[in-house]
Amino acid sequence: MDERLTKLLQVVVDEYIATAEPVGSQHLVERYKLEMSPATVRNWFAELEEAGYLTQPHTSGGRIPTEEGFRLYTELFVRPRPATKREREFLERASLVAREDGRRLKSVAKALAELSSQATFVGLMEADTYYTGLTQLFSQPEFKNWKQVVSLTEVLDHLDETLDTLRRERYEEPRMMLGRACPFGVICGTILISIDDEVMGILGPLRMNYQHTFSLLLTAKQLLTVS
Repeated sequence: MDERLTKLLQVVVDEYIATAEPVGSQHLVERYKLEMSPATVRNWFAELEEAGYLTQPHTSGGRIPTEEGFRLYTELFVRPRPATKREREFLERASLVAREDGRRLKSVAKALAELSSQATFVGLMEADTYYTGLTQLFSQPEFKNWKQVVSLTEVLDHLDETLDTLRRERYEEPRMMLGRACPFGVICGTILISIDDEVMGILGPLRMNYQHTFSLLLTAKQLLTVS
């Protein structure tokens, strides 16, 4: 796919992550001062739709990324970048607790949930499971539909089994799982990382800010694995 379309996809995904609203051509031209007409942007939208990366929820409305659009976006644009100085300091304070009984991991998980505005889970040794941040997760627009909340809570009820399966692999670098590949459901995205023999992850909607979450988990692992 040529550069003009990948750049447009990046802008649409960034806008959708920020607003949770379909992205219109006129809005993009005005916000980014594009030297082209809204009609040209709509033509490019059509090409991205044809390729399966965007969809139009309403006939006269803007576009939103599909699962494949999010997946391509993460492959092209999410990179190993550190968290901000403020976020690192926040996580560092959370890590200054005793390691016993998983308290250190739980403390960092709470900090991650607060910084990401998503849910965070930890698969501790001996199949012990901890999660936090469900209030932030369920406040996302995607979970206004009660049926979707019920579906996700049913998955969380079996989190021990899910994490037992996930623990069979190692995630030395953050592993992104989106949509159909996400063990928590097709409307979700998750990023996992291994901390020694345990696994930690952040769970959000498919519309999650993957770069921000990726950076937070990388920084958390650095802090948790120092001697």
